[in-house]
Formats: sequence, C-alpha cells, structure tokens
Amino acid sequence: MQTKNELLRALRSIDHRGYPAYKSLRGSYDFGNYVLHIVHVQGDPFASPSELAVTVKARDAQWPAAFCSRYETRVALQDMILRRFSSRLREVSGKAGGSGKSGNMSASRPGQEILDRSACQLGGDGDVTLRFYAGFPAAGRTVLAGELEKMLFHFLPDIVRDTAVADAWQEKIIRDVINLAEDQAFLRSELDRLSLCAFVADGAVLPRESGISQKPLKDALPFRSPEEDRITLNLPHHGTISGMAVKRGITLIIGGGYHGKSTLLKALERGVYNHIAGDGREYVVTDETAVKIRAEDGRCVNGDDISLFINRLPNEKDTTAFFTENASGSTSQAASVVEAMECGSRTLLMDEDTCATNFMVRDALMQKIVSADEEPITPFSDRMRALYENAGISTVLVAGSSGAFFSRADTIIQMDRYEPKDVTEKVRRIVPCFSGSSREEKDRGSGAAYRPDQSRRFPRPGSDFQEQRGRVKHKNLGTEGFVIGRGETDLRLVEQLADREQSECLARTFLLMAKGDMNGRVNVRSLVNDWEETFRKEGFGMYGEHGQVSGDMAKPRKEELAEAISRCRGLVWR
Repeated sequence: MQTKNELLRALRSIDHRGYPAYKSLRGSYDFGNYVLHIVHVQGDPFASPSELAVTVKARDAQWPAAFCSRYETRVALQDMILRRFSSRLREVSGKAGGSGKSGNMSASRPGQEILDRSACQLGGDGDVTLRFYAGFPAAGRTVLAGELEKMLFHFLPDIVRDTAVADAWQEKIIRDVINLAEDQAFLRSELDRLSLCAFVADGAVLPRESGISQKPLKDALPFRSPEEDRITLNLPHHGTISGMAVKRGITLIIGGGYHGKSTLLKALERGVYNHIAGDGREYVVTDETAVKIRAEDGRCVNGDDISLFINRLPNEKDTTAFFTENASGSTSQAASVVEAMECGSRTLLMDEDTCATNFMVRDALMQKIVSADEEPITPFSDRMRALYENAGISTVLVAGSSGAFFSRADTIIQMDRYEPKDVTEKVRRIVPCFSGSSREEKDRGSGAAYRPDQSRRFPRPGSDFQEQRGRVKHKNLGTEGFVIGRGETDLRLVEQLADREQSECLARTFLLMAKGDMNGRVNVRSLVNDWEETFRKEGFGMYGEHGQVSGDMAKPRKEELAEAISRCRGLVWR
C-alpha cells in the first residue's frame, strides 16, 4: 500500500499527458484515517466512470459492535450511511471541470426500501467500506491532474469523515435508525408467533405518489384497521402499536373500482422489505416468503409439474414436466404458483385484474355447459382451500368481479374509499356454506397432490453461457431483467423486484452459479437455499473478482432468484 503523498506525486507527474496515463494510478493509498482504492480506471472521459472505494477501519469509524454484529441493524446502518454519502457526492459532482463525464461523483441511491447493498458494507468488527464512481477529469483526452486532485484530496476527505465516522452523526439519528430496525425485526418475528401473513399498522400511508414513484402520496387517508381484525402489539422501542392482522388462510380483498384494493395489495407485496422512516409503510410487514402471482403471457416455462392445475391436454402434452417458450396466461400462472410452492413460499398474493380468468375460476353455468372431463384446467378457486389445509400455503386475493371465491375465504375485507371493513359475517349470511366442485371434493384430504416434486428440475448453463475469450458479458436491464451472452431473463412481471441493483446481483449470481452449482444435478430449491446460506456467511464478497467487489449490487430475496432461474432462456433443463 502506498501513501496519499505518493498518489499526489504520481498524479501530478501525469498532468496533461494522454488519458491512458490515469491507469497508472490503480492501487490502494493510505490517507491516515481511511484507505482509498482506485479499482478500475475508465478508458476515456466519455466511458463509464472509474470505480473507487474507501475503507475506514473500525478504530477510526467507531460504530458500536453490538449494532454491526446483528444483520438487521447492520443493514439499517449501512443504508443510513449510504444515503448521506450518496447525497454528499451529488453536492460536489461536476464541480471539477473537464470533458464528458469529468468531475462526476456518484454512489448507489437507495429508494424507499432498506436493502443490503454492496455500495456500503459494515464489517462485523465495525470496518466501513464505501464504493462509488468518479469521472476522472480531462480536457478532450488530456489528463487534468489538478481537477482530480480537487476531487480526491479536497472533496472526498470531508465526505468520508461526515458519513463513515460515527462521531459525525447525531446520536438521536443513529438511535432512531436502530430502534426502527429492531422494531421491524420484532414485528416480523410476531408474524410467525401469531400465525399471520401480514400486519398493517394503523396510521400507515399506503398510496404512492405515482405509478413511477414509491414515495408516499401527500394528504392520503391513513390506514385504519377494522375492529374485527385489529390487534395490539408492544414494540421494543415504539411501544404500543395497533393494526390489521392478516391471518393465515384465505383472505379476500374486495370493493368497488378505485377504492384501494390494489393499493393495499401492493403495500403487502413490498412489505417483504423494511422501509425507511417517513415512508408510511414502516410498520407494514409481510411474510418474508410471500410471492406475487400473476399471468405472464409469453414467458418460458421450464419443466414445471403443472398437473395440479392443468392436465389432459388435447395434444396429450405432458403437464408433469411442462415446457414452452410462449406460455398462455393460464399455463404461466399455473407455473408461477408451482414454482412458488417449490421454493417454499407460505403466502401467495394475487390481484384478479392481473390474473388469467380461466385459471382463477369457472362459474356454475360454465361448469354445466362444459363438463369437468372436457376442461383441462382445474381453476385456482378449486385448489386454494386445499393448498392451505394440506400444504399450509395461504392466499391473499384481490377480487373485484367474481363472487366465486367467497365460500372459500376465511376473512373478507372490503375497501370502501380506502377504508377497510371486515364483511366476513355479512357475506356468510348471504353466501351458502362451502360446497366445492366435484373435482375439488375428490382431492380434499390428499396432501401429496399439493407438494411438487422437489427433485424434478435441474438447470445447467446452455450455449448462451459459454465463455467468450474467458468472460461472459452481461447487461443489466434494470427491474426488467438482464441478458447474459445471448440469453435473456425477462423479469418485467416479477413485481416484487424493487431495485435495478437487485437485478445486477441476480445476473452476477447466474454467472457464479454457471461455474459451479448450476451443473444439471442440483434442483432450483437447493440452488437458492445454498445461495442464501453462502450469502449469509460471505455477503457480497462471494462476487469479488481479484478481491474487488462492484458497488452496484443489492441483495434480492431467494424467491426472486428462483423466479429468475425459472424465466431464463439461456438454461438447459433436465
């Protein structure tokens, strides 16, 4: 490791030379209370900015060991530090002049969710690593050493001191972040203890600013639980909190159009993540295994056993190992349900508006006209009850047009002008007691039919993953997916993927698995569970190349990893 003075001398020695001279600066430099790493230098001032990192040792950062040793509080602190770090970089970005991206300084910009991100990592002992990007200044393609000196020797030291060192923070700010993280962790543990799918706090703000913004809508009506479903909990720091308990089983959310049904469901979708203070959904928590299910016309299906819902096809195609490159609405949704079950999901979230009608329900008249023997689809309404009773899989369903689900439901919530009302007893007085279809009654009590074969699906890389000159290139398409080689993974309708950096992590996970575990002998469930265990031990270090980790990744859930594997067109399945 060299000193900062050696960096300064090297920098001044290349002033006004050709841009490639910047590459000689790669390395690590001791700035006293932190180390600066110049990881990658851009090829020219118009290329993607250079990658840098700073590491502050625990003795200088002074973050309490008790906070760094627990995952939920460590991630919350990382998020807090990164938000200020990113903001401070934006304040000085562009203040050093030059061509192209000269003078730009940036780091990951977190949204409303609190995610584990590679851009800021706290070690268990309190070390802090911040990863960021900088456009090395140039006039045309001539080095402007003085401008880079301004960035690295004047702007950066103040920003590091103001963000990575505990003493720079007001104690109340730190305490509030830690308290919220511990309260959220407590709420999640209460879901299991109380057999709940979700909890929505009274006073929560569920509507969002717009379709492209996750910020809370101003002047929105605060959520207030129906009395029948309200529970009161005592959080470690917040104290007493009340809200709606979404019990395990079958929950319907009904109501007129534009009354808030989908808004509530979307809050539950994102409730698998913690949210920052002021988001409005800080105390909206959902079973961490919950998966949003919808129809995805055109998606690929790779060897799923969808016979639970679809069989006896006219072309005699095998539905116990179903393959297609262009799934219909019903087959895509059947595959998504089975894949969620395979991954161990305990809660399915559905919105009738985005579901395939023929997959969800067949009304009484249709059943009289087209007999069960003539219809290859067993609708979800005929399976949802037994899915819960035999496999412990709950369903939360937004239903706006069909009453066929009423007799299967345990709880029915009506949204009326964004106000939830429990109408379960009202419906019970109107709708006859449960009476399943002949097919449904025949299957009741058969638990084996609701547990997919966990060993059936074995993915391995196809030709699209083959190395080209030693490296497979990938392209991140944001939350829409990614491309590896020539193989595309379409994630546009994987609605719980919250951040483009999660997509980047998924792509890198594929590249990592393609070198080892994804070998045609390990099923999807084992793949994602092994990845989760490895990440818990190694964190983003598992993605390090030559000891270096990029600062553009955020941890996805294993459920999103399983969904990505199932949608990848570059894999071969056995």
